[in-house]
Parts: sequence; C-alpha cells; structure tokens
Amino acid sequence: MHTILVVDDDPTVAEVVTAYLERAGFVVDRAADGPEALRLAEAREPSLVVLDLMLPGMDGLDVCRRLRERSPVPVIMLTARGDEDDRILGLEIGADDYVTKPFSPRELVLRVESVLRRGRGEQTPSPGPALRLAGITLDRAARSAEKHGRRLSLTLREFELLAHLMRNPGVAISREQLMHDVWGWEFGDLSTVTVHVRRLRGKIEDDPARPRLIRTVWGVGYRFDAPAEADADAQAPTGAEGR
Repeated sequence: MHTILVVDDDPTVAEVVTAYLERAGFVVDRAADGPEALRLAEAREPSLVVLDLMLPGMDGLDVCRRLRERSPVPVIMLTARGDEDDRILGLEIGADDYVTKPFSPRELVLRVESVLRRGRGEQTPSPGPALRLAGITLDRAARSAEKHGRRLSLTLREFELLAHLMRNPGVAISREQLMHDVWGWEFGDLSTVTVHVRRLRGKIEDDPARPRLIRTVWGVGYRFDAPAEADADAQAPTGAEGR
C-alpha cells in the first residue's frame, strides 16, 4: 500500500486532501512545515510527496531540493495560480508534477495515481528489453539508466521522458504529444515539458547548451538523435538549440 506525505500548513487544505487520498486507498502522513516533512520522509520513505510551495520557515522549494538530495521520491507541488516563476523553478529542482490552487481534490488524486502508475511501469504491458542508444543504456525493468557506464540520477518523469524519446529515435515529437504520452495529460502547461527536457539535457548531454542528443525541432517539439545523426548535424546552427 502506498504512503503519501502531504505537506501543507493550511489545516483545511491538508484535511481535505488527506480525506480524498485515504478514500482512494492511500495511507497518508501529514506535515505542516519543512523540517517535519523531512523528518517524516526519512523515517517512513513515502511513495510520493504532495508539497505546498508556500510553507513557513523553510519553503517548498527548499524542501523539494533536500528531498531530491536524498532520493528520487516523486513530488507533486501545490502552487498558487500566479507563481509561474516558482512553479518552473520547482520543476527545475526536481518536482515531477504540480497542481495549481485552487484545485479539485479529485484532480489531485488522479495526478497522484498517474505518477505512481508511471513509477510502476503500468503504462505498457511489459518493459521490454533495455534501450541502448548514443552510449545510454536504459533498463525499464530495473528503472536504471547509465551513460558510458556512469549511473544517471533521473527523476521518474525524466526517466519516462528519456525512455519515450529513445523508443522513437529520429522522430520529431510535439510537446503536446509528449505531455499525453509521458504525463498522461490531455491538456496542460507545456512549459512542464520544456523544463523537463532542459533538466534532462543537463544530465545526459556533454554540453547542455549545445545539445546533440535531444534536439529541438522548431515549430514541432523534440527529437532524439542517435550518434550518426548527431554527427551529420554537427555543422547545423545550434546557437538557440538549448531552449
């Protein structure tokens, strides 16, 4: 049974979220501030953390950053509607998803279930053989990734995004399609995809500012290039490629 850690200093929000998650079959721990959240996360190792951005003392960004230093536990951030910069920063730090306040508790439960399904690899009948391209080995059964024998520390969404791109080498995939295939959303903020691609490039590219594996296809989205393709494109303009 999955344990969800809910971190919110508003007792009403925390109670409503807890009630809906428990009704969906989850065990729920609650914390009202950052230090308490970190203590509970270390003691109980939750399956997922629902984390409010605005917390007293230590804010949600700091909590997310410290959680990421310890483990790849999935994090869904709760943000205010106007906090776009902080929301993007949260995704940069390592949040897997976010829900904007005011939100439907039912929507939040669906997001939690979607993230956990991805973690269990339930979107496909079988993980299949390991993927090997451009010096990267991705083992979906073991949930592990390496580049030239060096372990890559990927979050859940980064892992699934890389797997999807590697399964479709040389194919330009739109941000909308990536949001549908990787996040399971029919609609949403496409900056979520952009931020995750940028974060993923920082972990797999030799030079993230001049990416040669995950290429931007202007007006479309992104394409994963195998080495031969990357070499052939080496003379192509790359000044704005990293956006």
